[in-house]
Amino acid sequence: MGKQQNEGEGNRTAAKEYNKETKEFVKSGRVGEAAAEARRAMNSAEGKDLDAAHDKAAAHAKEHDPEETRDYKRRN
Repeated sequence: MGKQQNEGEGNRTAAKEYNKETKEFVKSGRVGEAAAEARRAMNSAEGKDLDAAHDKAAAHAKEHDPEETRDYKRRN
């Protein structure tokens, strides 16, 4: 494989690969297993660390689009 050309923001090659891998993961039937594993982690002693890591990462975000209406504190 040759050197990847810089496509800048909105890298189509990376988006195409991400979409392909995501579709393969969904088709694999492992989504429920992964969700259950994440739920177990959040409900374990590790959950506090995961929450702290999430909060730290969110604090580094530049700024949110004012049109965006997500509730980042809500977790399922």
